[in-house]
Amino acid sequence: MNTLLRKYRKFQLTLSPQQNLLYGFLVYTLIGWSLLSLPLSHKLDVHALDSLFIATSAISTTGLVTVSVFDTYSWFGQFIILLLFQIGGIGYMTFTTFVLLSKKSDLTHWHQRILNAEFTMPKGFQVKDFLRSVILFTFTIEVIGALCLYIAFTNAGVEHNFALWSSIYHSVSAFCTAGFGLYNDSFEQFTDNPSINIILSFLAICGSLGFIVVTDFWNRLSGKTKDITFTTKIILGAMAILLVFGTLMIYCFEPSVEDLAGHRLMASFFQAMTALTTVGFNTVPLGGFATGSLLVVVFLMYIGASPSGTGGGMKTTTVTALIAIMWSRIRNNRQVTFWGRTIPLERLYVATSVFMLYASVIFLATFLLSLTENFPLEQILFETTSAIGTVGLSTGITGNLGSFGKMVLIVVMFVGRLGLLTFGLAILAKKNKLRIKKGSEDLAI
Repeated sequence: MNTLLRKYRKFQLTLSPQQNLLYGFLVYTLIGWSLLSLPLSHKLDVHALDSLFIATSAISTTGLVTVSVFDTYSWFGQFIILLLFQIGGIGYMTFTTFVLLSKKSDLTHWHQRILNAEFTMPKGFQVKDFLRSVILFTFTIEVIGALCLYIAFTNAGVEHNFALWSSIYHSVSAFCTAGFGLYNDSFEQFTDNPSINIILSFLAICGSLGFIVVTDFWNRLSGKTKDITFTTKIILGAMAILLVFGTLMIYCFEPSVEDLAGHRLMASFFQAMTALTTVGFNTVPLGGFATGSLLVVVFLMYIGASPSGTGGGMKTTTVTALIAIMWSRIRNNRQVTFWGRTIPLERLYVATSVFMLYASVIFLATFLLSLTENFPLEQILFETTSAIGTVGLSTGITGNLGSFGKMVLIVVMFVGRLGLLTFGLAILAKKNKLRIKKGSEDLAI
């Protein structure tokens, strides 16, 4: 056994950081699949492909499911799924590295290289401080969220024991923007419950804002820095604008929310929030959404959350960089600037590459599914965008996909969690060290 471990360790050292991330998430997926395939994990018989789909969806924090999690899997199976999306949410290297730091051990160069590849951080961030913020903030918010949800569920009439397990499960799922739930209708039965809507929204926004923002504010409050970073300002501004945009579009143009009377604004906000943060819960059936509203949700899922957080998608900072490029070209500026700050050329290369890669994968996956699945194009596009953005929202077609369609989404979800650029670098090349020119302002992409 020791010999095998030494050989595996030696093999890891020969890999690039991106390749380590690929193999790491792949190993966790296969372990999760094996555990979910055990008879101990089942209430009902489930096909091996469905268990692989669930394991991939969990480690990628997507939330798309082909079978009911509550009806199909036992408590043990549900717990394995929770562990998978907890690992997927905070990153596969984070917990083990935090244990090393707790033992006062120094991080090796190997650890630091992988962590820098897994978490996009602006210049000046210290890995140790960042990881402590990730772990402490994650578990603090998840515990607070579980306590609040327990009170909200019991007040809503949920049975005590199930309310306890449900509050823990959904708190972790919401913060990790995993979208996994124990209710077959997601949270449609709680459309008119302000407490549950607010708690879930708070957890999802905390996770999707990203650990950069948390670390940034902690450094500011503790006096380590005098101001928050340019990246944090962009993240907060972009998320606020997109949330308002999405809420207004659904509120004004989606017919299915018009009958909700006093809860119309809350439902509209929740659907915009769940798409942008990529948490993947819904309080209104998406299968009944108008085509225009589905396109708004697709747009929000495509953009997604913020870098170095639990959410997926192309990232708000990527869109900001693309807007900066367009605005600078229109004004015929030689340098690309945003809010008076020059964005490094290397970051602009990353942003344009990510945009093209996401568009290409969505087109390819939609094309492949359209060949084998008999669903309207807008539903297939919605499903593939949800998978690549690791969102988990669906119009209801996931469980009716054929074996080929499920395999396509398994690959798309896995690549979406790893990150398209990271996946490309793991397969084709090694990433050169980023150099920030003097006088420019770094922006994490």
